[in-house]
Amino acid sequence: MRAFQVVEKNKTQFVDIPKPSVKEGEVLVQIKKVGYCGSDLNSYRGVNPLVNYPVIPGHELSGIVVEKGDNVPNNITIGGQVAIMPQTACGKCASCRNQRFNACEFNETLGVQRDGGLTEYLSVPWQKLIADDSLNLTQLALLEPLAVGFHAAKRGQVKENQNVVVIGCGVIGLGAIAGAKSFGGKVIAVDLVDEKLDKALQAGATHTINSSSEDIEAKLNEITNGMGADVVIEAVGSPLTYTLAVDIVGFTGCVVYIGYSAAPVSFNTKLFVLKEMDIRGSRGSDAEDFKNVLKAVKSGSVNPEDIVSHTFDFDQSHQAIEMWSNDPSKVTKVVISF
Repeated sequence: MRAFQVVEKNKTQFVDIPKPSVKEGEVLVQIKKVGYCGSDLNSYRGVNPLVNYPVIPGHELSGIVVEKGDNVPNNITIGGQVAIMPQTACGKCASCRNQRFNACEFNETLGVQRDGGLTEYLSVPWQKLIADDSLNLTQLALLEPLAVGFHAAKRGQVKENQNVVVIGCGVIGLGAIAGAKSFGGKVIAVDLVDEKLDKALQAGATHTINSSSEDIEAKLNEITNGMGADVVIEAVGSPLTYTLAVDIVGFTGCVVYIGYSAAPVSFNTKLFVLKEMDIRGSRGSDAEDFKNVLKAVKSGSVNPEDIVSHTFDFDQSHQAIEMWSNDPSKVTKVVISF
């Protein structure tokens, strides 16, 4: 079967690999839709510190069940549609002992530490499947990035009527917006690009701030009557936005970091103490986050297809990631279709 592989920085190829066999407890999925993630782009650009080359990218996945191994429950049916949860958990590390499997120390995410789903078939444990025939396959594939954003909103413990600032309105940021809204928050979206801020409004933001033309702190003080944000979710991963989050969060507020900066970040640490803020990381997502996203999509409060800006055929996988790399400001989500 054919697969698309990132060989090294800026170099890709199609390869022929064996079709996977199905073991006990596994399900063979014919891949239908793959969303390109920022980690895939970083792998292509050679700046993903976690990737093992060569790698088949892709962890935002949906497909059709074509074969089942022994001891797979009846709710997983041949011909049924599924989304795939891409992370692993060892069950033994500190995170797993604390039931925080998404933060497993030895996690291997599809398309990063191990080969992903930009291929014709993938065999996965049935526990990693979200079975649903009510959504279309694009919506199912994009549950994963939205779930990452929902997880960040959960880490921020967003409550009813709290002011939540989301910095960065890429797909994960849009998921954080939708997640914060689902928890009752009033969301203020921050980005450099008006088109992405328009997507933020569709995802549930009540206010937007264009950081290229507006003073973020002044506009936020106006919106919040000088109180600042109760929760700030940083979904960019740059030194500037890392420090911005600490500056704009209100007293006793919470900062949640999804992105991480490749460069060192310097903080004015007195703000940590004076504001008595909480600072939290947010990594990946868990089954509860997928269920929350699925519920939100079915209710109509968020539609994953709204974030799609480009669709390419599988044969155009290189053109798709090259286009994104050359002009990232125009992209919210690229979907590869089989």
